Amino acid sequence: MPAPQLYIIDYRLHDQQRSFIIRLERMDNAEAWHWASCDAGIGIIPKFGREKIRKVSRPMAERYGISDVSWRLSGTRPAAPPVTEDDTQTTRPTV
Repeated sequence: MPAPQLYIIDYRLHDQQRSFIIRLERMDNAEAWHWASCDAGIGIIPKFGREKIRKVSRPMAERYGISDVSWRLSGTRPAAPPVTEDDTQTTRPTV
């Protein structure tokens, strides 16, 4: 049985950045989307560890305004944000 570890989940709710820390035995993208929806007040948090609940999927979470869910092990650096077209444009001096 793996030992629980701390994970940081970052997400956006209606274009507002949010982040939280959770202790779980394992983490993957589906778990991250579910726990982000729980933090946002959409998903159900099980009362007991063995209680089986229906997890919130990515499409369902996106309907409620959740986007850009990412997760990482606590103590690691967040991934660099993706480069957009606006970031790559350079300004040229006017003559």
